[in-house]
Amino acid sequence: MRGQILKKNELAEEIGITTKSIQLDIEDIRDYLDKKHTIEGSRSQLVYNHYEKGYCMKEFEQLKLSTSEVLAISKILLESRAFTKKEMMNILDKLIENCIPWKNRAEINVLLNNERFHYVELRHHKKFLDKITPLTQAIRGCNVIQIKYGKLKESAIVERRLEPLAIIFSEYYFYLVGFIEDINKEEAFENPDDIFPTIYRIDRIQELKVLEEHFKVPYAKRFEEGEFRKRVQFMYGGKLRKVRFQCKETSLEAILDRLPTARTLSEENGRYLIEVEVFGKGIDMWVRSQGDNIMEYTII
Repeated sequence: MRGQILKKNELAEEIGITTKSIQLDIEDIRDYLDKKHTIEGSRSQLVYNHYEKGYCMKEFEQLKLSTSEVLAISKILLESRAFTKKEMMNILDKLIENCIPWKNRAEINVLLNNERFHYVELRHHKKFLDKITPLTQAIRGCNVIQIKYGKLKESAIVERRLEPLAIIFSEYYFYLVGFIEDINKEEAFENPDDIFPTIYRIDRIQELKVLEEHFKVPYAKRFEEGEFRKRVQFMYGGKLRKVRFQCKETSLEAILDRLPTARTLSEENGRYLIEVEVFGKGIDMWVRSQGDNIMEYTII
């Protein structure tokens, strides 16, 4: 327990037993610590030190989430409203069952009971988790996919061949980001010269087929969903552009948190000049929602 090195030969001689007996004791201790970790989240482990040629107790990072971490994650999940009620309750039950020692489960369930009871699922009422795995495999394998997709406008169903690039979550929904194959951009796109990928809500994908065909993505031009995610608002795609606006000091922190690419250019009399790099027109919707907190909005 103090971190000293124990060697089998020395222990066998000191106690007067064989090294085989010492090894059996070591295995018993390891089994005990594994069970203790499973039940209580113990952080100790018996390991062999090859340099010292002996065994020692070692502290390791706790693999189980703490009660506070599980509570925080559960509240984020509930606020997301991303899943049907049955799916959400099942995910929360598994999270608590696998990450919280049994003696602490009643406490966290009490803290979540009210929000679980009043949980309101989204109006589409659709399960889509079964699409996540094949989409992920297609992304990793660079497989072309074929989908039937329900558009918002006129409830139309369209068929698309896509080169899937990433799965992203934003504002209640999971989205698939990908390039469309074999489409007349002049007819289908508001901006035919748009070189950036298209965004699809996964719950609106009615049929999905992963094809044997592959597409190539040069490493230097690989899609980086983290960088894309920082520049898109409300998952409205479009060309990359820069905008500038002024905001009040009371709104500055919230704006910088909302827009990860935002830069403060100057400040005068409590007004801050902000520049942001974004994709598409989603930023326009967001700006209109801010009322008089944002002034002099211009596109560069």
